[in-house]
Amino acid sequence: MRFVILFFSLTLCLSAELNAQTDYEQVVATLENYMIGGTENDAERVVSAFHPQAMMKFIRDGKYVETNAAEFFGSRIKPGPKSDRITEIASIDITGHAAVAKLLLKYTDRTFIDYMTLMKIDGQWKIINKSFFVESTSS
Repeated sequence: MRFVILFFSLTLCLSAELNAQTDYEQVVATLENYMIGGTENDAERVVSAFHPQAMMKFIRDGKYVETNAAEFFGSRIKPGPKSDRITEIASIDITGHAAVAKLLLKYTDRTFIDYMTLMKIDGQWKIINKSFFVESTSS
């Protein structure tokens, strides 16, 4: 009987250890939901990366704009063919329950440089803020 209890205890410990992701891996998974969802025009996947109150802040026509990120992406992304772009996580910095990341979304004529702020809320990493700059790559 002791062997059975010991066996199940070890199995549970090993299973939990194998299934546990590091904070870094969880942040990467959240960012990938945003990037892959955007590439595949999957609004639900993109929105899943954001906290419901997350904000997106940017400059449009020389003016500062703030909008709810989940509402923005939820209303703008429509099903369709995959976007022709290359995505890259340029950097991630994590301290405790806070993280920042820099992403590059490269299209043929422009590159979006996204700066994401993430927080670990109720055990899940969520994007709480997105700021970006668009750099023209055409000559």
